Amino acid sequence: MDLNEKVRGFWPALFVLVVLIGFVLYRLAIKDWDPVGLSEIGTIYRDGDSNGSEGYDGQFAYYIALNPNPTAVANQLDVPAYRYQRILYPILARILSLGQESWIPWTLILINVLSQVVGTALLCIVFTDLQVPVRYSLIYGLWAGLVVGVGTDLYEPLSFCLVMAAILARHKEKKWLSNILLAISLFAKETAILFWAAMVLADLFKKKKPAEILLILMPGILYAFWQGWLKYQFGTFGLGSGGAMATPFEWIPYGGFFRIASAGFEVLVIFIIIFGPSIILPNVWGTIASVRLLLKGRFSFMNWALLLNTIFITFLPFSTFREPLGLVRVSTGMVLTLVIFSAFNHLNRVLNLGMFWIALLVLVLR
Repeated sequence: MDLNEKVRGFWPALFVLVVLIGFVLYRLAIKDWDPVGLSEIGTIYRDGDSNGSEGYDGQFAYYIALNPNPTAVANQLDVPAYRYQRILYPILARILSLGQESWIPWTLILINVLSQVVGTALLCIVFTDLQVPVRYSLIYGLWAGLVVGVGTDLYEPLSFCLVMAAILARHKEKKWLSNILLAISLFAKETAILFWAAMVLADLFKKKKPAEILLILMPGILYAFWQGWLKYQFGTFGLGSGGAMATPFEWIPYGGFFRIASAGFEVLVIFIIIFGPSIILPNVWGTIASVRLLLKGRFSFMNWALLLNTIFITFLPFSTFREPLGLVRVSTGMVLTLVIFSAFNHLNRVLNLGMFWIALLVLVLR
């Protein structure tokens, strides 16, 4: 394969790189070119001002990167165990900064830009193997829930890059490498556990030997020890429905979504117009499509991954549904699995409709 063919095969990743650089420059410009501003620092956790501003989630990654000592940083985290469980991103930023505090804001940005570009490139490889046009990888590369992470120092780009790498490794029949990558991804963001669970279910239905089952379970075992340490350190496990002001997961399907009516019927109508066709309908379709194949005995990793990620969205808390950026962030797993599921099954119509997801980028321009 010559250079021109390689560029054509990875042009979506290059395009995503250009878009992300432009978005980061836009974010820096509106923050007076202060890279710390991208973390959306709130005075509540910076100054201990209970009446101050809340900021956004990226500030917690920044604080942990500045001082990973769990005891010292705990008072700057709204829910310490919940935030500290996502240790990989801030620790990598600190390592890359060589301990220089002034470099940390830049390494946070660098990690996310590279993660998103690499994740898109990995998806291009999968699509090329499946003989699916690589342009559809833009659905992932320009998904608002990941792009906003690049511009606000969030955990999703790194976590899902590792998940995407694990999916590619499994596609290439390198399951040991896939296990390792999934294990690492769990320490970037806890939602990666859905992909690990899908891998476990897919392999258990293949009646593996005990030694193979132990290897499959190892990422979850390691993560359970991590959660145990968080419980010892902070008094609670990290897994939960969110940070401060989070509400519990719902028992009624899409109950959290329809609770938005409590803010006014007109607000619910607006959410239905925006997120009905972009989140709810694709989620319902994904659940039905995966269940149909599973009932036919097709217990593949991707079928399980799609089902688990769509069920997760179905019972999301009200506190997640009511926040547009939070909703698109947590829907990233659904989007990734829908795209790859459709590629494996050559559902080009679904992939064509998925390109409309890129329009949700308007949500990140705030």
